[in-house]
Amino acid sequence: METLDDLFRRLEQLNDIGASLSNERDLDRLLEKILLAAKAITRADGGTLYLVSEDQQRLHFQIVRTDSLNIAFGGSSGQPTSGKFPDLALYNSAGEPNNTMVAVHAAITGKTVNIADAYTAEGFDFSGTRKFDERTVYRSRSFLTVPMQNHEGEIIGVLQLINALDSTNQVEPFNTADQRLAESLASQAAIALTNRQLVQQLEELFEAFIKLINLAIDEKSPYTGGHCQRVPELTMMLAEAVNATTTGPLADFKLTEKDRYELRIAALLHDCGKVTTPVHVVDKATKLQTLFDRIHLVDTRFEVIKRDAEVRMWQKVAGGHERSEAENELRAFCLQCDDDRTFLRKANACGERTRDEDLDRIKQIATKYRWQNIEGEDVPFLDANELENLSIRAGTLTADEREIINHHIVATIKMLEQLPWPKHLKNVPEYAGGHHERMDGKGYPKGLKREEMSWQARMMGIADIFEAVDRKRSPLQRRDEAIAGIGHSSEFHRKWAHRS
Repeated sequence: METLDDLFRRLEQLNDIGASLSNERDLDRLLEKILLAAKAITRADGGTLYLVSEDQQRLHFQIVRTDSLNIAFGGSSGQPTSGKFPDLALYNSAGEPNNTMVAVHAAITGKTVNIADAYTAEGFDFSGTRKFDERTVYRSRSFLTVPMQNHEGEIIGVLQLINALDSTNQVEPFNTADQRLAESLASQAAIALTNRQLVQQLEELFEAFIKLINLAIDEKSPYTGGHCQRVPELTMMLAEAVNATTTGPLADFKLTEKDRYELRIAALLHDCGKVTTPVHVVDKATKLQTLFDRIHLVDTRFEVIKRDAEVRMWQKVAGGHERSEAENELRAFCLQCDDDRTFLRKANACGERTRDEDLDRIKQIATKYRWQNIEGEDVPFLDANELENLSIRAGTLTADEREIINHHIVATIKMLEQLPWPKHLKNVPEYAGGHHERMDGKGYPKGLKREEMSWQARMMGIADIFEAVDRKRSPLQRRDEAIAGIGHSSEFHRKWAHRS
């Protein structure tokens, strides 16, 4: 018979369990803790924790434990319950409550069921239990089935305990104290579970909203599309590799689950400021592109000056000039125009870095041809803006356009600093806002030096440049190269000091 001291001890254990449940962030581990705590507090040999499906039609086996049979499914066991235990239908095909099953009955009625011996109990179907006992040479005798009810009165799960054990490990019925303690634990567990599910749903909604923004950013350009998705993946791969490092300057750097989540959110948001960047700058595939590629205007001008040359040829012939000579001059002029047009098209496409001699030729083309614009004015073949764009040495952006692109990080910081971040995400603006800084202090927007940057911000900067350097390689390949660099930190820092 249980003494008063034993009861007080179990009550203290119940209080400790409640505190433990409120601190658990991982949903699977929380469910496992609930079942293990219920087993411990009632001295049960086995137990199952069911969750009600979202459509309120089924009970799903979430955690299954039987100590004497060494059975463990779900939670940290590494053995999933899916495929092992079919869901229990709450209603039959006629829509009537499936009250013959004790767990379903508890879920539907919201009442605890305490059965002293399943083999002699009436009103419930224990045929499945008997088949299980035959296969395992087990005797499922006493059952305590407790519904888990949330703050809105909804049943969200069922806690079922099997075979209460006395001090000699003999099976006995669950007594009144066991039932009260299990009901109290189920109530605390329902609160903890509901809170964790609510937090998880809010986190999923928050991340979905972030991904929605990233999708909008990536859809702006097929040339950088997917960047906002790939950088977080590479950042977290790099973070896990750094976390596993046991030597060098990063040997003492360790990430908790909260740290990982904070870094992941920062990585997802690192380019959110690009929503403010004009599409024609983000998506500038050629040097002359704005809302359209102006190379087509240049093509048209070549056709115009060739037609003008042809008109001049016939004017010469009409004036008594030798026709064959005039035609040869026209042919040579047109060939030169075609060659210059091909050259400008190649320069516009930005296949290679522009050489000095190519820049000189672009300037010559800009002035050696003249044409009449729509106002009838005689103007240089290329205007100042076109000449500036075609003279870009590398890439497709002018200095002004690069400033526009670079402004996205300023916009990112401004946007993120406006949000009321909770304590566990307070570093998101710093991590996300530092991915364009350089360890030599020549980065932007703040010109931070290495010692002024967190490891997380450096990781993100490295991930960002690795993703941009070669988008043809997989994230795993890019991660391995980054990890190899970190393993030889001095060489890595020398190669990537301008970005990390």
